[in-house]
Amino acid sequence: MKTFIKFLKDEDGATAIEYGLIAALIAVAIITAVGAVGSDLATTFSKVASAI
Repeated sequence: MKTFIKFLKDEDGATAIEYGLIAALIAVAIITAVGAVGSDLATTFSKVASAI
């Protein structure tokens, strides 16, 4: 019974999950930013190519 109570009070796994969620949110933000910049960059390159 003591082992089970000790397991319930252990918060090490919760910390790892929180770090995982933070990393996932940062990854989503980076993917969104790169997607927006990428489409703008493609448009700019198309304009330059047609001007040449």
